[in-house]
Amino acid sequence: MYPPKNVSVSISPSGVIMKGDSVTLNCISDSNPPAEISWVKGGTIVGSGRIYNISNISSDDSGEYKCKSINEHGEKYSDTVTLNVMYPPRNVSVLINGSGVIVEGDSVTLNCISDSNPPALNFSWFKENEPSAVGSGQSFSALQSGRFYCQAHNQHGSQRSDAVTVSVKG
Repeated sequence: MYPPKNVSVSISPSGVIMKGDSVTLNCISDSNPPAEISWVKGGTIVGSGRIYNISNISSDDSGEYKCKSINEHGEKYSDTVTLNVMYPPRNVSVLINGSGVIVEGDSVTLNCISDSNPPALNFSWFKENEPSAVGSGQSFSALQSGRFYCQAHNQHGSQRSDAVTVSVKG
């Protein structure tokens, strides 16, 4: 008879975890008598049993997990494993620095804001009804009237914002 030892966690599939995937955490533990297993995420118990399944994983499931193995002779935690859920840009929007009304010869700065993992590094700017991009980068200086929107990109996809209106007072 002995307490739990050699407690560890395996993740399947290993590698990049995308939003919507199914992920299985498996707790490996050596003890006699067999241990009861519980799963802890960031200090909160989230499940029990040797296998912890997360189906249709979301960014909310990102975090640090470990399993706790306990029998009448003692308890032991596994090392922590980190789930880092990747997803394409979402909630893309444009912030206008100021009112969006500019005097002729001036410009207004537009900023593209998005939520993605990994963070979006590529941004394209478009003027409505024009086929090609009018700028790139997280910030864009609008010099003319029109409706502008941005598109944020990471390696998992892209999303565009709603358009904002810039008007020039002549």
